[in-house]
Amino acid sequence: MLDDPRTVRVTGDDVAAVFRRADDADAERNPDTRRDGPVPEAYVWCNLTSGNGTRALWLLLLPFMVVNLAHWMRPSARGHRRTVRLYGLLVRLTGLSLTVLLVAAACEVALDLTAWQCAGTPACAGRHSWLGFLSSDGGWWGAPGRRLALAALVPAALTGLLWFLSLRTWSAYESQQPLGGPEEDTGPTALSRPGFWYGRRLGARLRAAHTAAALLTVAAAVGSAAARYDREPGGPAVLAVLGVLLEAALAAGACAVVWVVCRRGRSERRLDGDADRRLVRGLPLAALVLLALSALYAGWERPEWESADRLPGNVTFGALTLAQGLLVIVLAGVAHALHRTDPDRRAALRGLAGPAVAMLACALGGVMSGGVSQRVSDWLDGTRASIPGPPVLLTWQASVIPPLLLLLLVMCCWLARRAWQLARAERAAVAEEYRGETGDPGRTRRIASVRAMAALTDRGPRILAVTSAATLLLGAAALAGAAATGRTPSQAARDAHPVVHGAAQTAQALGSWLIGLGFVLLVTWGRRAYKDASARRTIGILWDVGTFWPRAAHPFAPPCYAERAVPDLTWRIATWTRTTGGRLVLSGHSQGSVLAAAAAWQLPPSVRARVALLTYGSPLERLYGRWFPAHFGPDALAALHRDVVCWRNLYRRTDPIGGPVRLSGDGGPDVDRPPLKDPLAYGRTADHPLPAPILGHSDYQADPAFAEERRRLLARLRPEVPAPRRTGEPGPAV
Repeated sequence: MLDDPRTVRVTGDDVAAVFRRADDADAERNPDTRRDGPVPEAYVWCNLTSGNGTRALWLLLLPFMVVNLAHWMRPSARGHRRTVRLYGLLVRLTGLSLTVLLVAAACEVALDLTAWQCAGTPACAGRHSWLGFLSSDGGWWGAPGRRLALAALVPAALTGLLWFLSLRTWSAYESQQPLGGPEEDTGPTALSRPGFWYGRRLGARLRAAHTAAALLTVAAAVGSAAARYDREPGGPAVLAVLGVLLEAALAAGACAVVWVVCRRGRSERRLDGDADRRLVRGLPLAALVLLALSALYAGWERPEWESADRLPGNVTFGALTLAQGLLVIVLAGVAHALHRTDPDRRAALRGLAGPAVAMLACALGGVMSGGVSQRVSDWLDGTRASIPGPPVLLTWQASVIPPLLLLLLVMCCWLARRAWQLARAERAAVAEEYRGETGDPGRTRRIASVRAMAALTDRGPRILAVTSAATLLLGAAALAGAAATGRTPSQAARDAHPVVHGAAQTAQALGSWLIGLGFVLLVTWGRRAYKDASARRTIGILWDVGTFWPRAAHPFAPPCYAERAVPDLTWRIATWTRTTGGRLVLSGHSQGSVLAAAAAWQLPPSVRARVALLTYGSPLERLYGRWFPAHFGPDALAALHRDVVCWRNLYRRTDPIGGPVRLSGDGGPDVDRPPLKDPLAYGRTADHPLPAPILGHSDYQADPAFAEERRRLLARLRPEVPAPRRTGEPGPAV
C-alpha cells in the first residue's frame, strides 16, 4: 500500500494498525527534514477477517451471519418508527429460530439417532462398540432417560462453545468505544449516530437470550420424552405431576426468552454502556438449572420404559419450519409497507431484499441441520434399516433440493445467455473507446466479455428473488407432505403411478446425497481454509460484507470487524487533525471505501470539514446503496458528499464490484470521474510495449488518473488556497 519496503507501525496492534514509511515516521516533529508532498499512511485491517486459522470455523455460522444481514437490509422510511421496530423484531425472532434449529439438530443427532434409536436397538448398538455401555443391556446407563441425559452433554457443550465464542470475539473486536458525540440525530443515516458502532447492551442481552433458548431446547428434548411416558395410563402419579411442572417451567423460560428478544433493540443515539448484569447472568443460569432438573427427572428409575420409534423431532422441526415461513411472510409485508413510504427505484427487490435474505438464512440452516442428521444416520445404520432414522420432515426437505438445483441451473443458463448478449453489445463500445486500434478481434472479445461478466453483478437481485420464492414454496410443500402422510416421499408415493413413484425415489435418494455432500464440502472448505492462508483470504473477502454490520439480530454470528475498524479510523483522524491542524485525503479501495465513508460519518462536523474522500473500486452505491438503502441510500450518500470538503470516485466497466456513486456535483463537477480505460492500452505502445492486462477490480493506482485525482484533492485541501464551493473547473467535486 505504501510502495516502500521500509515501513513502521505508528499505532495499533498485531490485529489492525496504522503504518507509515520509515522516512515519514516522525514527519510532524521534523517538518524541515521531511520530503515534499503529503505523508501517506496505511490502515491495515485484513487480520480482522482473514487472520489465524480459526476464522475458517466461521463458515459453520453462515446462517447466523446471513440472517443478521437481513436486519440491515430494511428499506429506507420516513417516520414510521413502530414499523421500523417491528421489522427489527421479526428479524430477531427469525434469528432466534435459527439458534433453536441448530441446537435441535444437535439434539437429533446426539439424543434421538444415537442415544435413543441406535443405543436402544441391539443390532445397531452391536455394530458400534463404543455404544455398548448405553445399550439396553449395558447396565445402569442403559435406561432410556439416563442415555438421553448423558447425550445431552453434546448439545449443551455446543451451546457453551457458541456462548464462549460470542463473548470472546466481542472482547476482541467490538468492545472498542467509538469517538462518541452529542446525543442528536446527525443525518439521514444511522451510521452517523454516536452509538451505532457500540452495541454492547443489545449484544449481551441477545447472547443471554440465545444461550438460554439453546439450553431450554436441550432440556425440552431430554424431559419431554420422560414426561410423555409418565402421562401414559398406569404411570407413576408423582412423576407425572413433576413432568407437568417441569414442562410448565420450560414454557415459562421460553416466554422469558422471547420477551427479552422482543424488547427494544439498539440504542444508537448515545453510547449505551448499561450491562443488564442480572438479566445477562440470570437468564442463562436459570436455563442451565432447568436443564439439570430435566436430566435428573429423565434419569429417574422407570423399570418398564423402553426406547421405541423416534423422539418427537418431527413435531419440533415442523413447528420451526412453519414459524420461520410465517415470520418471513410477515417480514415481507412490513418491508413492503416501509418501501412504500419512501420508494427508492435503485433498492434491490423494491425493498424485499431483507425478507429474501432471511429466507435464504432459514434454508441454509435447514440444509446444514438435515445434512448432519442424514450423514450421522447413514453412518450409524448404513443401509440395513435397523433404526427409523431422522424425522420424516428432514427427508422431505432433502427431497426438494434436486428441483431447486434444477431451477438454479436454469437461472445460470439464463445468466450465460445474458452475458453472451451483453458481450456482443459491448464489442461496439470497445471499438468506439479504442477507436483506430481495434484490429484484433480476439482482444476485443476478451475486453467485451470481461465487461459483460462484470455487469452480471447487477442481476443478483433477480437470482435471489427466484431462489427465495422457490425455497419458500418448496419448503411449504415439504412441510405439507410430511404432515399429511407421516412417511418419506418414496413411501408416500408407493401406490402412485410408477413415474411418480420413480420420481419420488430419485428425488429422495439424490436429495439425501446432495444434502450430505453440501455439508461435507462446507466442512472440507473450512478445513482447507484452516491450513491454507490463501483460501482463508478468500473466505475473508466473502466475509467482508457479512461481518461489516454489527450483530444486531444474532449474537452467535461472526464478529463485526467494523466495530473495531471504524473507531480506529475516527480516533486516528480526529486526534491527528486536532494535534497538527492539518487536512487529509481519506482514500479507500473496495470495502475500504465503505469503511472510509463509515468513518467520515462518525467524525465531528468540524473534523469532517477537513477531510476529502477518494474512493475507487467502491461498492458504496452498486452494492451497499441497493441492498442497504436505509443506511447507504441516495440521501445518505448525498449528505456525506455535502459534509466532506470534496469527494472523487473512480471505477471501471470491467469491475464486478465497484461502480459509480451517481451523485451530481451540486453545481460543480460530479463525484464520479468518467469510467477509466481498462486495459490502459489496446495494443502495444511506447508506454506499454507488452500487452496491458485487464485489471478489473484491482490495481487502480496503476492508472495515471489515480495520481491526478489525488493531486487535485490535495490542492483543494490546501488551507492557504481555499477552493470555492461552486466551480465549473474539471476536477474533484466539492
